[in-house]
Amino acid sequence: MWELYDALIDLVPEDATVAECLVGYNWTLVRSLATGVALTPPKEGCSKRSIGPIAGMPVRALAKKIKSWNSLEATLGLAAINSVLNTPGQVERLSGIPLSQHHQMSAFARFKNEVRGRRVAVIGHFPDLEQITSMCELSILERKPHGGDYPDPACEYILAQQDYVFMTATTIINKTLPRLLELSSRAVKVLVGPSTPLTARLHDFGIDVLAGMAVDDEAAFWRTVREAGSLEIFENGGHMVEIRNKQIRTGHDAAA
Repeated sequence: MWELYDALIDLVPEDATVAECLVGYNWTLVRSLATGVALTPPKEGCSKRSIGPIAGMPVRALAKKIKSWNSLEATLGLAAINSVLNTPGQVERLSGIPLSQHHQMSAFARFKNEVRGRRVAVIGHFPDLEQITSMCELSILERKPHGGDYPDPACEYILAQQDYVFMTATTIINKTLPRLLELSSRAVKVLVGPSTPLTARLHDFGIDVLAGMAVDDEAAFWRTVREAGSLEIFENGGHMVEIRNKQIRTGHDAAA
């Protein structure tokens, strides 16, 4: 079950070091080759544990914490991995398109025509699901369900019948991603959110589309996160990208 995690850790250069770290209210940032982002875990249930000092430590040492069951450590591990993968250069290598030419459009807006009339499951209650709600047979699975959401265990019963499955990248942090991929084997699988690692290696584990983000204005982005910005990051240096399997050229990862 750790193969996906080990593959991500292996992409981190052994000589890279952490330049800066920030655990913000909404987002956790690690800067090395670029700024890596992960969603800050909820404060409740997040056990306190000293990790630092983080600045100056090897990125790979921090990246290995992605396998931790402590949610804050795992979050820092994912942000560290993304700090070497989610670079503007990596985006262009994988997609053939410069970062600046990727449209600022959510995954749900991009897929709204493709999912029309299909069975669609979304892992995580995203803020812009209205883009597809009326177009498909939608099931929303959420750890803390509300409204018509299904609870987590419903994944075992629902995902095998879906045509498309959108998964929040925080499933990497909580260790549910490998099982979700198994359950969704017949569906088009999209990994969504700023925490998404931009790497062709994820194709090997069955992920068809990476709908993530790279930072193109470091100063504006870090300022926004320090000021407890949430979706405002997309207006202040966070640039959405979409990389599909057919665009990914295996072997061109930063550390492959």
